[in-house]
Amino acid sequence: MNNLRRIDLNLLVTLHALLVEKHVSRAARRLHKSQPAVSHALAHLRAIFDDPLLVRRTGKLELTSRASELLPALTEALHQLGALLDQPAFDPAQAKRVFRLAMSDYGSRVILPGLVQRLRSDAPGVELQVAQGSRASMLAGVHDGEIDMAFGVFSSPLSDELHTHTLFIEHFVCAADKNTLPSTGSLDKTAWLSRPHVLVAMHSSESNEIENALHREGVTRRVAITLPHWGVASRVVANTDLILTAARRSFDLFLEDSPLRLFAPPYPIDPFAYDMVWHSRRESDPGHNWLRQTIIEILRESA
Repeated sequence: MNNLRRIDLNLLVTLHALLVEKHVSRAARRLHKSQPAVSHALAHLRAIFDDPLLVRRTGKLELTSRASELLPALTEALHQLGALLDQPAFDPAQAKRVFRLAMSDYGSRVILPGLVQRLRSDAPGVELQVAQGSRASMLAGVHDGEIDMAFGVFSSPLSDELHTHTLFIEHFVCAADKNTLPSTGSLDKTAWLSRPHVLVAMHSSESNEIENALHREGVTRRVAITLPHWGVASRVVANTDLILTAARRSFDLFLEDSPLRLFAPPYPIDPFAYDMVWHSRRESDPGHNWLRQTIIEILRESA
């Protein structure tokens, strides 16, 4: 134990380089150190081990008997220490792991089809557990460690412990039954406000981007039905006079023969950032990093 107090990891790494190279200059180049620094370290090591370690014979440095005994044990020790300190690599093809994600059905529609296809192809042993909740509950789940990643529109600033990456910027469009629209295929402000609307929200009292935009204009719309899910909203609008104003990607799966027509809102509605959020405790997790980068790549390709 006393000898351990006299040596540090850098000295052991230097010793290994010297014993492998059997040459001070080559060891210095291998370690990216100066030759005097390595020579000084060798002198210190000789004192610690009470052995020359390297002796000159026929013009070359050779290992002493003590050094020859040290080399295999030192090589194994440094290898084990490296394995301890290095983050294990994540092999998606061999991984067996469950990731817990939180998102709305909008997020599920945008993210899951491409992600699931990639997982089945590249990481068949990776499982997903997808939950839905309010923005506050999703962030609480990430903070408490119950959720690996949350996806949505989150107010800033978030906790310092949470990391955020914007996956894309989304815009709003309106949808209405095409048979109820004029030949222009859209509605002016007066006609838009006179029609009943569909609101998609977990709770009717939730603040949302559309109401915020209308409030700035000093107008209000009449909400005839409030739904918690995006998926059914478009079906509700068909064959009625209802208007649905929603994120553009909500309608990406529409068939060409859909009874609905999309048009720009007559009032300016700010676009929003759709974010991925995770906790700082996951930052150095190789599997977590792989999944985050995979999601970013999939959405970039689909853009």
